[in-house]
Amino acid sequence: MRLRVEFTTEPFDLDEAPPHAVAARQVVQGADLDAVDVGPFGNTMEGRAETVLATVGDVLRESLKAGATRVSLQLNVVAEEGS
Repeated sequence: MRLRVEFTTEPFDLDEAPPHAVAARQVVQGADLDAVDVGPFGNTMEGRAETVLATVGDVLRESLKAGATRVSLQLNVVAEEGS
């Protein structure tokens, strides 16, 4: 199974990325995912279910530790290639 997760961390800072956003981005960029897109208002990761779920746990732990007061995410099952 493949999953795609879109997530944001808060509070927002329009002037520069807050520490919790930087921490979350470092987690996803360092994970063994098939696709990662980071942006100023949201981030997306996609890959094998086991990897995505483990990375979500790491994102939650690290962003909360770095000061996030809210993490919003949406998880979708993605059709396998050739299905």
